[in-house]
Amino acid sequence: MLTCKQITKKYGSLEVLKGVDLDIAKGEIVSLVGSSGAGKSTLLHILGTLDEADSGEVWLNGVQVNGLKGRQLANFRNTHIGFVFQFHHLLPEFTALENVCIPGWLGNRKKAEVEKKATELLALLGLQERMENKPAAMSGGEQQRVAVARALINNPDIIMADEPTGNLDSNNARELHQLFFDLRKQFDQTFLIVTHNEELAAQCDRTVHMKDGRIV
Repeated sequence: MLTCKQITKKYGSLEVLKGVDLDIAKGEIVSLVGSSGAGKSTLLHILGTLDEADSGEVWLNGVQVNGLKGRQLANFRNTHIGFVFQFHHLLPEFTALENVCIPGWLGNRKKAEVEKKATELLALLGLQERMENKPAAMSGGEQQRVAVARALINNPDIIMADEPTGNLDSNNARELHQLFFDLRKQFDQTFLIVTHNEELAAQCDRTVHMKDGRIV
C-alpha cells in the first residue's frame, strides 16, 4: 500500500537519509526505531508529504505522491494520511469536537456529516463526556485521543505517528498502544509509528530499525 524507493535527504552537508526502501501493507502496524539522529522522523515526514526527498519515490495506493504539488498535494495529504505527533497540536481555542472536525471541514465535506463522524469517533475513544471541552480542560491522555480521532476523521489510508506516547505516562501510553490495535481490528487501519518505546515496538507486526540514515 505504501512504498518508498531509494529515498535520500540532505540538510546542507549532513546526509540524513541514504537510499531508504520501505514497503507497508494495508492493515499492518509497523514501528520505526533507532537512536536519535538515525533519520526516523525525517523519513516519516517525507512519507507523509510534510517534507520533500532529494531523490527517490513515494507511492501510496498507486499514486506517486512526491509528484504532487501545491493544493493537489495538500488535498491528497488531508484525505489519505492521518497524523499523530508527540505533542497533540490541538488548537486551544476550539473544543474537542471542533478540533476533530477541522480536517473534514478543510476537505469540503458537509458540516453535519463531519460532526456526526467526529461524535462517533470521540465516543468510540471514550471521550463522549469531553466533546465540548477545550484542550486545557483535558488530561494529556485525553488530548492525545482527541488527536487520534482527528487523524481518523477523513478515513485515511494510513496513520503516521511520531513518538505518540513520548509525552504520556506509562498508563496512558499503554492505553494508546491498545487503541492502535483496536482501531486496526475495527477499521483495518494501517499505522507507521516512530517510537523509542520498546514495549510499543515489540507489540507491532513488524519493527524496522534505522541507523545512520539507512534501514538495517
